[in-house]
Amino acid sequence: MVVTLLIPPACESENTIPPYEAEHEANDLMKTPVKIKIRDRIFAATLVDNASVTHLTSMLPLTMSMTELNGNEKYFLLAEKLPTRATNPGTIHAGDLMLWGSNTLVVFYETFTTSYNYTKLGEIDNPTGLAAALGTGDVTVTIAFN
Repeated sequence: MVVTLLIPPACESENTIPPYEAEHEANDLMKTPVKIKIRDRIFAATLVDNASVTHLTSMLPLTMSMTELNGNEKYFLLAEKLPTRATNPGTIHAGDLMLWGSNTLVVFYETFTTSYNYTKLGEIDNPTGLAAALGTGDVTVTIAFN
């Protein structure tokens, strides 16, 4: 019996992973834990491993006065532009941390569908109580390493 193994050109070496799969694998396996302080509450969050997060973590700790928008998110305009790889997530989940454009950091506190493109930064591990902590107006939020 002869078995033929077909290897796609991008995978000819056993140590080579196609670019999309390499990024996907890194986002799944390499994560950075951080804490997010909102008023008197501290939430654990996990940032994914991508170029945006690498740049963002170089700015930590980061204290921001976040602005309310649409009754489902708070946002902050960063002083620096971050690298992006925006896609449409289809559904935003409460606790998602996203980058809109190249310098708008967004914390979502409601789940809803979207037609907008974002670069995923991470998520709050347990968003229970997040909406109450953020409140209805602008709020000061600090992101720092654990």
